[in-house]
Amino acid sequence: MKTLLFLSIITVLLITFAVAYAIHELMPAETIVPLPGAYGKAVYKYITKEDSYKRWGYWPGKGKLYKGKHPHGAYLTTYINNNARFSIKAGKPMANGSFIVMKNYTQEKKFAEITVMYKIKGYSPAQGDWFWAQYDKGGKVLKEGKVKGCIECHSAKKANDYIFTGEFVKQ
Repeated sequence: MKTLLFLSIITVLLITFAVAYAIHELMPAETIVPLPGAYGKAVYKYITKEDSYKRWGYWPGKGKLYKGKHPHGAYLTTYINNNARFSIKAGKPMANGSFIVMKNYTQEKKFAEITVMYKIKGYSPAQGDWFWAQYDKGGKVLKEGKVKGCIECHSAKKANDYIFTGEFVKQ
């Protein structure tokens, strides 16, 4: 009798965990930490301390130190948060709260700086609602906001939500 009760409890727990995992795989969980606004320092704090990009994972199909292009660096490592990951899987433009963090490296594979694309609903509708930021290797804000050079370059990929890293938006 006790064995049957024990097995029933274990079965219920396993089913509960399986359902919770399946739901998590279908849609991103809400973050406990509030998203930062359109402020370079707040974004850097968020991606390095509150929800560290180092825990997110790489852009699908990209690993560490893949070949990059000017102006980002000779080599790149691109991290994405869950909102971005689920958007890529769905083949849709990035959801609000999506982050793309690129670590930029020199030809000698030395870390140089970080560039960030952060999707903020209503921030800049004409440019896909992207907030752009660039930081030196110590975290100092070099550029932030509606950065003209970023917008001009990335506009060539408007149909892919302004993103060069990989074609993912299904037309």
